[in-house]
Amino acid sequence: MRDFKKLEVWRIARELNKLIYVATKVFPKDEIYGLTSQIRRASVSISSNISEGCGRRTSKDFAQFLYNAMGSIKEVECQIFISKDLGYLTSDESDKIFEELDKLGRKLNLLIRHVDMEGIK
Repeated sequence: MRDFKKLEVWRIARELNKLIYVATKVFPKDEIYGLTSQIRRASVSISSNISEGCGRRTSKDFAQFLYNAMGSIKEVECQIFISKDLGYLTSDESDKIFEELDKLGRKLNLLIRHVDMEGIK
């Protein structure tokens, strides 16, 4: 088993969670069960999938959870575009989140490649 707390991608995902929660705090109240909830759940899904994958026995299983986390990154990215289009986020706020998503995605992709190579051995 791996210790997810030692993974840089998990720490970055955790920071992203904070960014998302702060940014969505000012979303309209009528979005609490809509976009606010959806974007928060997708963000939490990233760090949760990374940590859950660490508890799996095989590299193949771990990689699958990392792929799920990557899917959630794309989901958050889409929701940030929607939030910006609706005027819920400023360009500065969305740019900061996009930067973090990009950094996380690149590092997660490297980890996926490494884990996939472990499974080949």
